[in-house]
Amino acid sequence: MENISGRNHFTRQKPEAVSSHNVLEGIKLILSRWNGLQMAVQNQWGGCDSLQKSYQLAADIVSWFSQSKGPLYVEDLETLLHERMLLSFNTEIEDGSIEEVEFFISCELLYISGFTFMGFLQIYYCVLQC
Repeated sequence: MENISGRNHFTRQKPEAVSSHNVLEGIKLILSRWNGLQMAVQNQWGGCDSLQKSYQLAADIVSWFSQSKGPLYVEDLETLLHERMLLSFNTEIEDGSIEEVEFFISCELLYISGFTFMGFLQIYYCVLQC
């Protein structure tokens, strides 16, 4: 939903049935399909521990989602992805794929938060209008 500042956010309800391990595995799966990140890992742009850095990115996203106190902003997730790619892999992604990855991660997070399909559409309608 959109708040007074015009930023798009969603609130989370932590269902007991969803374990953080399952959330982490879902995020890892999404990241494993991201060509930009996979190129960075395969070419070791983040050094010899590039694979571990990609796992840490997934863990950072789960932490951002589960430990944040206020509303979560879509823009903050995009910023997190941009910063981690730059700082961990020395890679600037400008092909629009960060926004696509952010979309799929947000879908996953909205789903585990118990949002209905209509709630999901309302949030992303606001995002697309901004």
